[in-house]
Amino acid sequence: MSLNPFLLHSSCPSWLSARMKITKNIGMLLLAVYLIVDGLLGFGLNLGPAIFLLYIIALAAGIFILIGK
Repeated sequence: MSLNPFLLHSSCPSWLSARMKITKNIGMLLLAVYLIVDGLLGFGLNLGPAIFLLYIIALAAGIFILIGK
């Protein structure tokens, strides 16, 4: 018995039509940016003297999360 592959899926699966929601919480947004940049540093991204920006982003993310914004 052979199955028809076109009958195994619907015309528009629910996971395909879903949209990514970006948070409006500034603290979580800054935390996401921090984690992405920190992860890139592990792969060899070199920011040189601008590395202090990463610490400022982390500090701001922590403050905004604590105050709930």
